[in-house]
Amino acid sequence: MPDDPSSSSRSQSPDGASAVAVAVEVVVADDRWHAVADGHVVALVERAARAAAAAGAPGDGDGPRLVGELSVQLADDARTHRLNRDWRKRDRPTNVLSFPAIEPDHLAAACRRAASGGPPVLLGDVVVAFQTTAREADQMARPLADHLTHLVVHGVLHLLGWDHVDTDQAAAMEALEVRILAGLGVADPYRPPDAGGAQPESAP
Repeated sequence: MPDDPSSSSRSQSPDGASAVAVAVEVVVADDRWHAVADGHVVALVERAARAAAAAGAPGDGDGPRLVGELSVQLADDARTHRLNRDWRKRDRPTNVLSFPAIEPDHLAAACRRAASGGPPVLLGDVVVAFQTTAREADQMARPLADHLTHLVVHGVLHLLGWDHVDTDQAAAMEALEVRILAGLGVADPYRPPDAGGAQPESAP
């Protein structure tokens, strides 16, 4: 990834105990993103990524402390089109893609090693496309910042092994997203004000 703004941040559980310590690298690859969230798009993405990591970590709060690293690239449609075509054989741009760096079955063990002083868990990368995200936000009559927050949460949950390949998985993932977003002050994206609505599409 290019050398762009990044930060290492610690999320706190509701009772104040440290839940996760995740370094979040935010790469702004398309300058149009800088106008989102009144110029504070990097902070918005960091906050969304940390919230998703805290809520989606193995064990639902009872597992080992998550110490890890991830990146979020704020790109454009051309970037996600290439990635979608090359990695998923889908020749079109998409809103968000996730590229996990660790198999879900290995995540809990890696978290235990990291929590015991081992290397941080490399969680992977999330890529978000500006044009598709902006178009969807407009179609759903939602603030672009809120839609971006949802896509980042969705993408980071994929890095942690959450998926929506069947109805039960989709329901569980959507419920978790809604809970995370509520904590971030974002309305339920699965209950849009009209009948339309674009759902996130992440790489498995």
